[in-house]
Formats: sequence, C-alpha cells, structure tokens
Amino acid sequence: MTGTSRNVEDPTLVRLRADFPGHRIWRSIRYDGRLGDWVATLHDPAEGVDPTVIRDDAEALRTALEGQRAQVKKRSRTR
Repeated sequence: MTGTSRNVEDPTLVRLRADFPGHRIWRSIRYDGRLGDWVATLHDPAEGVDPTVIRDDAEALRTALEGQRAQVKKRSRTR
C-alpha cells in the first residue's frame, strides 16, 4: 500500500476534507516513506488566511483550521 492510498482511506482525513472544503488537506510523506505532518493548503480565501497550515496531528490541524475560519469572519465583520 502506498502513502497516497493510505491518505484516501484514512477516515480522519476524509472527515477533515469534508469539514474544511476550502482547503486541500493531505498528509506529508516522511523521508522513510511513512506518513508525516498534516497539511492544509488554502484554495478558497473565504475559508482561511494562511496559504498553508502544517501541524503534527489531525486534532491540531482541525484547531488551526477553525482558527483560520474565525480570522476570516472577524476580518469580514470589520470591513
């Protein structure tokens, strides 16, 4: 099984993708071929402010992406 096929099948990854559709969410591949950091690349500026968010685990990435949404909402209210 390759790292790519593991990414697709991971239910945590599937859930993050469903919850944050404005980002492309994936797992990096470490030098040894194992899965590494959790990465979100922004594709919809209405969903975040930082172009790339990287965290050590899924829960930390979820928290960071929720913070990204909050920043966008706050920014849009002040305009």
